[in-house]
Amino acid sequence: MLPLLSPFLRHRCRRIRRLFCTAALPPLLRIPLTQPTYMIWASNTSLGKTLVSTGLASSFLLSPPPHSSTTTSRKFLYLKPVQTGFPSDSDSHFVFSKLSSLASRCNSPLSFLASNSVVKSSLPAANSLFSVGENFEANDQIFGMYNLNFREENSVLKDGAVLSELSCKTLYAWRDAVSPHLAAEREEGFIEDYMLVETLDHYLRNELAVQSKTEKMSVFCVIETAGGVASPGPSGTLQCDLYRPFRFPGVLVGDGRLGGISGTISAYESLKLRGYDVVAVVIEDHGLANETQLLSYLRNRVPVILLPPIPQDMSNDLVEWFADADEVFDSLKGIILSSFSERIQRLNEMPKKARDVFWWPFTQHSLVPEKTVTVIDSRCGENFAVYKAQDNFLTEHFDGCASWWTQGPDATLQIELARDMGYATGRFGHVMFPENVYEPSLECAELLLDGVGKGWASRVYFSDNGSTAIEIALKMAFRKYSLDSGMLLEYAKKNTTERCIELKVLALKGSYHGDTLGAMEAQAPSPYTGFLQQPWYSGRGHFLDPPTVFMCNSKWNLSLPEGMHFDNVNKDHTFSSCDEVFDKSRDRSGLYGIYISYISKQLSQCSGSQGNIHIGALIIEPVIQGAGGMLMIDPLFQRALVNECRSRNIPVIFDEVFTGFWRLGAESAAELLGSVPDIACYAKLMTGGVIPLAATLATAEVFDSFVGDSKLKALLHGHSYSAHAMGCTAAAKSIKWFKDPGTNPNIIAERKLLKELWNVDLIRQISSHPCVQRVVALGTLFALELRAEGSDSGYASLYAWSLIQNLREDGVYMRPLGNVIYLMCGPCTAPEVCRRLLITLHARLEEFNQVREQQASC
Repeated sequence: MLPLLSPFLRHRCRRIRRLFCTAALPPLLRIPLTQPTYMIWASNTSLGKTLVSTGLASSFLLSPPPHSSTTTSRKFLYLKPVQTGFPSDSDSHFVFSKLSSLASRCNSPLSFLASNSVVKSSLPAANSLFSVGENFEANDQIFGMYNLNFREENSVLKDGAVLSELSCKTLYAWRDAVSPHLAAEREEGFIEDYMLVETLDHYLRNELAVQSKTEKMSVFCVIETAGGVASPGPSGTLQCDLYRPFRFPGVLVGDGRLGGISGTISAYESLKLRGYDVVAVVIEDHGLANETQLLSYLRNRVPVILLPPIPQDMSNDLVEWFADADEVFDSLKGIILSSFSERIQRLNEMPKKARDVFWWPFTQHSLVPEKTVTVIDSRCGENFAVYKAQDNFLTEHFDGCASWWTQGPDATLQIELARDMGYATGRFGHVMFPENVYEPSLECAELLLDGVGKGWASRVYFSDNGSTAIEIALKMAFRKYSLDSGMLLEYAKKNTTERCIELKVLALKGSYHGDTLGAMEAQAPSPYTGFLQQPWYSGRGHFLDPPTVFMCNSKWNLSLPEGMHFDNVNKDHTFSSCDEVFDKSRDRSGLYGIYISYISKQLSQCSGSQGNIHIGALIIEPVIQGAGGMLMIDPLFQRALVNECRSRNIPVIFDEVFTGFWRLGAESAAELLGSVPDIACYAKLMTGGVIPLAATLATAEVFDSFVGDSKLKALLHGHSYSAHAMGCTAAAKSIKWFKDPGTNPNIIAERKLLKELWNVDLIRQISSHPCVQRVVALGTLFALELRAEGSDSGYASLYAWSLIQNLREDGVYMRPLGNVIYLMCGPCTAPEVCRRLLITLHARLEEFNQVREQQASC
């Protein structure tokens, strides 16, 4: 037992440490792009990464400066975040010593300064370098990593010469020459991912960002990884995943030996899968012409550079080898510098080019000056990197729009989706769907029926986006109503194309069901449907003004619309908690009866004078109306709507394009509502938001209304990309990921709900703010409406833009709905992240209110 117990306890201790560290989330990164910074990767260990780093340093620091250069000094920064085998095998010391040796023999009129430092190490590594207690504080340690404070220096000085400076740093070091995760466990020197990322970010800022533009210093930085591309870091996270937040382009050191082609290609594909740019592949010449095959595979997109054979005997200090490789490293340096220059030029030109060629949706272009165009360089989980041209930085922003309501993946799921979608593309590409079946489509359909459709749906109809899913649902509902009401039989008897009846929908004011013409007909008049937007719009529905629920002054309130006045009910109600709003015991209240009476009266008024107008479907966004202003509809009212329509054989459609898949804290908003539909539409979060796909689910009875002996009775609707393999694969992965407690720590499995993501005390505090009209917080959504009047309110309002711009400066990317602003996270977002977002928002609300008060006083 004892040999098994020790690893088990070590595992448990590491797990406890990780849980403890989840509250210590790293700040959003701010990555300087003032100077080229590149990562040095390798397809395996011992392939010469450090030689490549040294060769680049030599080419950059020891070559005579170009005649056109205006710089007076040069600096090469070599960073080694993770080092094992320390101190006997220290890569930063190797670069330091070799460059010092090469500089001393260099005939160029250069002054050379070199330093090498090691920031932190495990205790065994420190003891191997010093006696215990010397040059480091034994008590100054975090999780067994000690401040080593080791530094060595060298210099070759010449009067009046251009200064070349080499700065080598090892951030974390362990003694055993094994994989970092094993060394960390053996030596009890643990480093969590966030600590390593934060430390690397700190040194990059200090070394690169502090270089003033007036100093005329040219800086070049390389970050050398440990082992191979997919070698584990200290926590066990693969290095290709560990460094993704930085989005640095890289050089891949491949394998020129027998069998090296396969390993090099695998490493290259692993990096590309994670969104890295590889600017060059470098391999040692072993006489096997591996470079020819690699160039053929890469189709000349990436240069393959051949290094001369590395001598087995290192006793000659490799001086001759570096001399032989001079031109190779000069060429590699040129490729890197050219790539960096092209990248910066491309980023700087993007805003103007975007304004010249794009027609952005929901955007008045005259209100978007070039300087306000947001340049997104990449995305890693919930954050994307925004390029700031004014100071040449990539600044991480939390995606508070959840990229327009579609996004849910964390960084890990993002890579899982990329891998699985790549598999689906490689295996299937795209194949037509009618009368066919393939595994991704079948798995996705089964998961939908066992998930959001469990207990009521029997069929899945795939389409490409939410709007078309809605139009399909309307077709389904109208057929079902026509069949149940006898209209279909009567129409068949007349054998005429004349339309003697008109089918309409029952819907709610403030609803929004998509941008296609048919979907727009199913929603009430709004800025989206006016003559300027849709001259064909007629509004084929009867639209009810619904009661809404919101928090104001720390209390949940129910507000009845103007048209719903009764002598025996107050216009306003309050609730002690949000749970009380959803309590189904409210169905026995007097208010339920009032709702039923109101709905029944409205339905009675819908028919035309000759009975030729019929309500053929009820369509609602369950619980939350998104584009209408993030309005929370009283669940009791929507249940009453569903029950009354069902009693009249009116099919019920739930538009869950926005509300589905944990957006509101449950897999389906129908679970929160306590009612099931006949038809429901899903999209957005269904695929994790990485690719368009939609599904319309229906009951067996709805499906049967299309069954017959003629193809003309079938549902004649479809898309070339129906049930495409990539989308179905992404959906299957996302559906399983979000609901599995093993992958989503926010799931309360026994209740099938997300834990509370938004801090209740902060919600109350914000709801009581003088400039806030109302607040809604549910699942992954937090929304508030700013107090505003006249032109400052409504969808066209620009009232919130100053607040939004300030929040973007804080690294929170938001986009308002007029004077309504919202924050949206994903089902896997840590509650601590949400808490930080609310703190940031509250601070900016304070400033916003002060400015408004000052303006009012003037």
